[in-house]
Amino acid sequence: MAAAAPAPTAAALLVELRAAAHPSEYPQRHYPGTAVVLGVRMGTLFDIAKPYAAMPIGELELLLDEPEYEPRLAAFCVMDFAVRGSRDDALRRDRYDLYLRRHDRIDSWDMVDRSAPRVIGEFLASRSRAPLFELAEASDPLRRRTAMTAPLGFLRRGDADARADVFRLAGMLLEDPDPVVWKPVGIALRHLGPVDPDGLVAFLDANAERMPRPVLRAAREKLPPGTRYSRADGGA
Repeated sequence: MAAAAPAPTAAALLVELRAAAHPSEYPQRHYPGTAVVLGVRMGTLFDIAKPYAAMPIGELELLLDEPEYEPRLAAFCVMDFAVRGSRDDALRRDRYDLYLRRHDRIDSWDMVDRSAPRVIGEFLASRSRAPLFELAEASDPLRRRTAMTAPLGFLRRGDADARADVFRLAGMLLEDPDPVVWKPVGIALRHLGPVDPDGLVAFLDANAERMPRPVLRAAREKLPPGTRYSRADGGA
């Protein structure tokens, strides 16, 4: 007989996280914030979070209120699992609104990367992307990272207008001084290569001279073999 699913409460998830904590083995050296680290292996954290996909908004709020790093990361993982493949527009709207309303609880790039594409990007696939442009102008670099990471949720299946918005966002953030922002610019452009090679070539022609070299290398990575453009690295 299959084990019963855990009660989708913040308290129950916290019990599992704390039981799985091994701070000396998993000190989370990638975490750039200042919060206390419990020391839960990332794969274990994802496995713990997945059965809690039905967690209500109120319980997610409680998780986001936790001071430690892993409970907040788990909350964003739960949001991601909740919207995967869901056609419940009210559910998707609630998680979208929660993510943006509690963005102040994000203090690490992995919280963005784990949830922004599905929770934010997929929700905006057939809607106005104006919220992404507002995020792109924020003083907080992690909000700007959300602006550039969320489009991974729609750029492969979006229409020409959606792809144009991704190029516009990339143009805005191309010279961002913070690597937490310009690195996802390169990632988004790389994914655009197979989807819209002509659009990417036009973008490179217009912007290559001001692109950080790592961003340019990433952007070129998935262009079809033999693709040429005029000014990037001496292309003809």
